[in-house]
Amino acid sequence: MLFSASTALPDVIPDNQTIPQFLLDTQHRLCPRRKDYPCLIEESSGRSVTFTELRERTFALANGLHQRFSFGDNDIALICSPNHVDYPAAIWAIHRLGGIFTGASPNSTREELVNQLRKSEASLIFVHPASLDLALAAAKTIQFPDDRIITLDAPTPTGFVSLSDLTTEGSSGCSMPFAERILSKGEGKSKVAVLCFSSGTTGPPKAVSITHYALIANVIQMTVHNISGASASTGSGYNPGDISLMILPLNHVAGLICNLHFPLFSGVTLVVQKYSLLSMMESIVRYAVSHLLLVPPQVVALTKASDRDPAVRKYDLRSVRHVLCGAAPLSPEMSSLLLDLFPEAQVGQIYGLTETATTISMLPAREARGPLGSVGQLLPGVRAKVVKDDGSLAAAGEPGELYVSSPSLALGYHNDDSATRDVFINEWVKTGDQVLISPEGELYVLDRIKEMIKVKAFQVAPAELEGCLLEHPDVLDCAVVGTPDAYSGEVPFAYVVLTADARQRLKEDASEFGRKVRSSIMAHVAARKSRYKQIRYVEFLDAIPKTPSGKILRRKLRSRLHRSFLLPNAKL
Repeated sequence: MLFSASTALPDVIPDNQTIPQFLLDTQHRLCPRRKDYPCLIEESSGRSVTFTELRERTFALANGLHQRFSFGDNDIALICSPNHVDYPAAIWAIHRLGGIFTGASPNSTREELVNQLRKSEASLIFVHPASLDLALAAAKTIQFPDDRIITLDAPTPTGFVSLSDLTTEGSSGCSMPFAERILSKGEGKSKVAVLCFSSGTTGPPKAVSITHYALIANVIQMTVHNISGASASTGSGYNPGDISLMILPLNHVAGLICNLHFPLFSGVTLVVQKYSLLSMMESIVRYAVSHLLLVPPQVVALTKASDRDPAVRKYDLRSVRHVLCGAAPLSPEMSSLLLDLFPEAQVGQIYGLTETATTISMLPAREARGPLGSVGQLLPGVRAKVVKDDGSLAAAGEPGELYVSSPSLALGYHNDDSATRDVFINEWVKTGDQVLISPEGELYVLDRIKEMIKVKAFQVAPAELEGCLLEHPDVLDCAVVGTPDAYSGEVPFAYVVLTADARQRLKEDASEFGRKVRSSIMAHVAARKSRYKQIRYVEFLDAIPKTPSGKILRRKLRSRLHRSFLLPNAKL
């Protein structure tokens, strides 16, 4: 059967506006009345940027880029930086000129950045000074000119132009102002705004072409979902005067759309910071933060630390009224711990893909709590079908692969027609996620189909086992992959990061403690899961490899598994 949202999407998506025109220049009927409120707050200094200042700074920077670099229509600029108070202005200045933005993680390797520069065909680089050496090394590899590298923050290294320099030049009025890119009717649906790289959890990252219309559509979809059924009794949704932390990286689609564009459209003030657990806690108290958008590793760190660390427990989190977790499925076990940590807040999950310009489902504003394990309900305008292994459509409550259709679909993969044909099928995106949709309309993501472990005739979801493992007192973090087995085909193999206390005990007695804790971990799962789901091997790691958005890089773990030996006493 086909599934769709209970709330209809009104015909209010402009198809002739660029993203900054939609966000900064016009008064959309679903947007709260514009006031000169603080849009952004720089966490480290407390400096605030008002709506008027943000708009003026975007225009000035666009003018500076035009004058200094002749940057214009369909030119591509890459930003390599942690979240920064001037990051949004840089994105929208690029869009004012008709250009395309692509974001790179500041934690990229030289090879990764080289790959992104080549795939995106960027002609300009914005870089935070802390990542300047990385950018220079990548630029040298592909003979990218140093004089087209712009630093995002002061102090500016000698010989480089800064974003502040360009903003000053652009606001001086000494030269002819730039001609802003104006879209014709319907052009927003084909005009690319963002090349957003997919997570690369199962293969090399691909550049997804997201249009102005797609991003705007998803903001409007979330807005309608947010206001539908909202009431004072739930204290719900995103509203003017709310304060949210902007800690998801803006180079990732979830940070870009869900943690920047959607909250700003709703009149929310964003506290911009580079994530660490303690700085997040301090910001919640300092700015009376009301909204949190987190990814599973942050939830794990927060719930584990709150349970064990007196330094974390001292923070008063009662200002938080709304918590969403996205980017990867959160197990029911972790969801329950999050509910316990924020007993008075709305708590739920949000789900989407880069290929759908993010959000497909999220916690409705009318619900104070989402059912454990649910990633919410479909947004207005989203249609879904669940396809079983035999190609037939699943009924409500039956598992299968999720296909979705939405106004926010991306165009496809940049310069990769073959991959586009595999995933973008007519008006549908083949997600690669195994899901079920309940009769009540709740969407449950079981796992990535490529990541499911096949034990005999049974499918085992790694996320289910990881949620169980995280309940063990010695486990700080974990990941589960399948390893070949002559009898069962595959069996679950667990990579585990131990807590600080457990690591210390391991140092004191590596052999005996290692044997005991492995046995304890496997027994913990055995007592809670069916026999075919039981962990057969355990290996300790210092850290689980993940994308910046928090998704586990299982391909790296599988590669490690193929070339490593099994530790003594690991097998049951």
